[in-house]
Amino acid sequence: MNNSKAKNNSVFYISLFISILIALVGITFPVQFNNGANAVFAFLTDKFGWSYLISMLFFVIFALALAFSKYGKIKLGADDSKPDFSTASWFAMLFGAGMGIGLVFWGVAEPLSHFVAPPGIKPGTAEAADFAMKVSFKHWGFHPWANYSIIGLALAYFQFRKNKPGLISSIFIPLLGEDRVKGPIGKLIDILAVFATVAGVATSLGLGTLQINSGLKYIFNIPETKVVQLAIIGVVTAIFIWTAVSGIEKGIKILSDINLWAAIILVVLSFLIGPSLKMINSLTNGLGSYVGTFIQDSLSIHAFGDNSWINGWTIFYWAWWIAWAPFVGTFIARISKGRTIKEFVMGVIVAPSVASFVWFSIFGSLGMNLGIIGKVKLEVLQAIVAKPETALFAVMKNYPIGAIVSLIAVFLLCTFFITSANSATFVLGMFTSEGDLNPSNKKKILWGLIQSLLATALLFAGGLKALQTASVAAAFPFIFVMILGCISLMKALREEKI
Repeated sequence: MNNSKAKNNSVFYISLFISILIALVGITFPVQFNNGANAVFAFLTDKFGWSYLISMLFFVIFALALAFSKYGKIKLGADDSKPDFSTASWFAMLFGAGMGIGLVFWGVAEPLSHFVAPPGIKPGTAEAADFAMKVSFKHWGFHPWANYSIIGLALAYFQFRKNKPGLISSIFIPLLGEDRVKGPIGKLIDILAVFATVAGVATSLGLGTLQINSGLKYIFNIPETKVVQLAIIGVVTAIFIWTAVSGIEKGIKILSDINLWAAIILVVLSFLIGPSLKMINSLTNGLGSYVGTFIQDSLSIHAFGDNSWINGWTIFYWAWWIAWAPFVGTFIARISKGRTIKEFVMGVIVAPSVASFVWFSIFGSLGMNLGIIGKVKLEVLQAIVAKPETALFAVMKNYPIGAIVSLIAVFLLCTFFITSANSATFVLGMFTSEGDLNPSNKKKILWGLIQSLLATALLFAGGLKALQTASVAAAFPFIFVMILGCISLMKALREEKI
């Protein structure tokens, strides 16, 4: 018992020390922190961009092939186990944890960004709009969700079918053996998972804070200042720690259900007030373009040309999703007991991707339509995307009941903010409690505070650019952890009697 306690404490204390140190460096030396993060970002994307592209495509192929193989009917748990949550609540929780704030932040801003500055296409044209939708589908579609499913599926399998601890290191028992997993190698994997989780979630907390502030300015004329942003982080931190302490069955599940309904209301209202036919056509055409060139686009990188666009968008996104994989995968695993492998993959990859496609078709069309019909000049749209946290609100004021829709969007931002953060707080408690599926409230509260501290540090260290680069740096080693995780899972599945 003492031995396991020591292991528990070593992961906890080392992770805590690294997270606090990064937060303090970000607050104390913001310029140097930003410069250092930029240097890491440039090096990784320039030298290893190809590795992100290949690995993310591999995750899609691996997960879908597994779902439709003979292993697809294996249950994540005992053969007679039943799911703990209804399908609707399960989807609400995994969607809130997996995309959260990002969808609201980028729903208008990303398609509009590609529309006003597409590489090699005339800005503001119908061709630019088609390109913008296709790229948005790529960045928010099968790739990110397949990446989440790798960790989630492997962990749910070992956790519920093999009764192993809820730790990323548990995935490697078939490859490394139980003793090594409990030793320094396993602890290193778990510390890496904690760091990737804290950095990835802090990125989104920072994004969310900026956008909530811009929404409050648009609706109530509350100024966009560091003081207001600190107040937003403070209030939201109190709520997400409270819901994390309440547990998954109460706080997290209830809030995720509310979140899903708010998202549905926002989507329906936006569809009704916007160019509805264009939205439907954008979805249809975008889906065709996305699926039609899926393999080619997944591996698209220039051998001799300029990769700055690919590095700034696609590679950044792949790194961001990988940074989120330990946390989202672990959380999805925690709520997926009793589901089959096929049900898990379809629920985690296909269903949320379709929801993302609908989301971007609606919100992307709202923004791009203003340029297509000439209601807003291209230069004005370019100014809007220069500050992506305000894009949703700047576009909404051109539509009827835009203020009401914006108010719902701010509410949704807050609930997404809270669902992502409380899920991460719960998972960080698990990671630093030897994989305990119900970690202590003390651990959850402490990690909640650490996440908020890091988000604050990154905000002060130079806004979005520093947030991007921190998540990229945290993600890189996890590419190899996840590929090895696939090999380990296959080794274990081959021993199943089917």
